Amino acid sequence: MSSDLPAPHGTSRPPERRDPAWRGRVAGAVVALVLLWPMLVLTEFKPWLLLAPDALKPSLRFLADFVPPRWDAEFLALVARETWRTVAIATAGLTLALVLAVPLALLSVRVLSLSALTGPMAPLPALVRLLVRWLLVVLRSVPELIWALVFVRVVGLGPTAGVLAIALTFAGMLGKVYAEILDSAEPHAAASLLRNGSGRLQAFLYALLPQNAAELTSYTVYRWECAIRSSAVLGFVGAGGLGQQMDASMKMFEGAEVATMLLVFMALVWLADRISAWLRQRLA
Repeated sequence: MSSDLPAPHGTSRPPERRDPAWRGRVAGAVVALVLLWPMLVLTEFKPWLLLAPDALKPSLRFLADFVPPRWDAEFLALVARETWRTVAIATAGLTLALVLAVPLALLSVRVLSLSALTGPMAPLPALVRLLVRWLLVVLRSVPELIWALVFVRVVGLGPTAGVLAIALTFAGMLGKVYAEILDSAEPHAAASLLRNGSGRLQAFLYALLPQNAAELTSYTVYRWECAIRSSAVLGFVGAGGLGQQMDASMKMFEGAEVATMLLVFMALVWLADRISAWLRQRLA
């Protein structure tokens, strides 16, 4: 019997088991695969090469050098000192990034515009907002590695180049995401404060910040975690920290030392994750 016939009186129709939107989902998946295939060809993606005997044997030999990690007191003291330097580079860089990102984000948030309360933004605020957004694009478009190479030539080898590189790149990322979070917030409270004579900063502090504090904090801590990883990469170009020590160990084929430092990085990422969860609970 066809399922399109109405159910007899007094009986309930069985629930539809087929997804009514299955055609759209299948079509979307097919389109995604068609678009993905040329990209895989362009990138010469051949994962089966990892299992080839010529590649598998050297890879296993390289990984075997990682076991066991080096745990002697002298090396652990060195790792502890470089870990602290890495955390300091990431924290100082992110702090400078916040100093740049917060005012730029507030300048580019549409919900804090006085002229936008009654319609489209006035030409001058709209131009300022556009220029600030372009500045954020420029800051985050240049990879921190390029910034680090530039600053190494200016200030020399050392953590200062890493701090400045993280500050500029992360300012662009933080400013963009902060602006998008604030622009997507419920605007009624901020608009009410602005209409009653409050300033932009007061509307931000008393209307937008309370309802977005958890999300802003979570993203900031996540960026701190990313800054720790970035500081490791920057160490390979002479910015100091664990990355520079890891570069030296890899050049000397000291897999045990590299394994120890990788475990330290895992611990730092876990710590950042715990801090983020704790702050979100406190701000919820």
